[in-house]
Amino acid sequence: MQYDHILIRYGEMALKGKNRKHFTKQLEYNVKDQIRPYPKAKIERTRDRMYIHLHGEKHEPIVEACRNIFGIHSFSLAIRTENEELAIKQAALQLLLDNPAGTSFKISCRRTNKKFPIDSQEMNQRIGAYVLQNSEGYPVDVRKPGVDIMVEIRERATYVTGQKIKGPGGLPAGSSGKTLLMLSGGIDSPVAGYLAMKRGVEIEAIHFHSPPYTNERAKQKVIDLAQTLSKFGAKVKIHVVPFTDLQVKVHQEIPFGYSMTVMRRMMMRISERIAEKHGIMSLTSGESLGQVASQTMESMFAINEVTNYPILRPLITMDKSDIIDIAKQIDTYEISTRPYDDCCTVFVPEAPKTKPRREKVHLYEGTIDFSAEFERAIEGTEIITALPNEDNSPFADLL
Repeated sequence: MQYDHILIRYGEMALKGKNRKHFTKQLEYNVKDQIRPYPKAKIERTRDRMYIHLHGEKHEPIVEACRNIFGIHSFSLAIRTENEELAIKQAALQLLLDNPAGTSFKISCRRTNKKFPIDSQEMNQRIGAYVLQNSEGYPVDVRKPGVDIMVEIRERATYVTGQKIKGPGGLPAGSSGKTLLMLSGGIDSPVAGYLAMKRGVEIEAIHFHSPPYTNERAKQKVIDLAQTLSKFGAKVKIHVVPFTDLQVKVHQEIPFGYSMTVMRRMMMRISERIAEKHGIMSLTSGESLGQVASQTMESMFAINEVTNYPILRPLITMDKSDIIDIAKQIDTYEISTRPYDDCCTVFVPEAPKTKPRREKVHLYEGTIDFSAEFERAIEGTEIITALPNEDNSPFADLL
């Protein structure tokens, strides 16, 4: 069947009262961004619904895009028709006949246009009778129908839909401010970014790149992760920081047990500077309490000291198995497990301090001048934009 519209239903946004317009406008922007490859498709936004007018575009790829856009509670393929009784009946019949013979059905009519002369209950009966009389082998079942044909009679048109497809829910990415995601290339940080986006946070990413200890494929892995995350909202900018000189100096000058703590503090300082420069209001990390040496309470206490920015940690209480499950669900797991090291695996001490003391960190940092390497890292930062529906990988044919 050639549907002509996709009807989008809001979820949590419907409860936002006076702020609803802010959230629905952001959702409209995100949907437009995702359907850019289909230029004939156009969007119409109303107070409690959004409509994608397909104008001949194939619906299958747009349906796949809608499955991933935060802020969509559910959506349906729809036939739009005039607010005229016979046209509505014919659209309902057309939709039913697209199902296999023997499929039971139910009519669920909702009349928001009170100028339409027939009430919802009466329309249910009239449409049901018409469909039953003009089809063979399609029984009525109002309790457990094979297809629930939903009819929405609105001000300017009527929309007839069948299957209700579940969206990801949440809030539209970008409706709750912006965060800088510390994207290492591992399993955890993309999941943290995904969960932040689900609460309406727009993400930019920061990645610390340490060639020749990390190679271009490690960098590409991060770009691919950012592109995968972009399908849940909008484009993702990646700030790629040349970290080699600073990381090597930390390794050479800081006692081995404390080198990881000092390295993480440097990362936090650089992230704060980049965030401040670009008007970003928070940092986000993939830390999970107790998972590795730098993620103990004592380590986070020592590392957090260097920034005044709020740090979002969506994974902080999650088990690794739960994080992996989400990574697989959002298609980042296979990318994250490509065998290319990131800077966090370079120069890892055999016995890092799991309970570093702030006074010792202050002592070690106070005796060594890292300012030249620090500033070079910030000045040399490269910005890459990862877009949905685009192949950003020069290695695509080899992976």
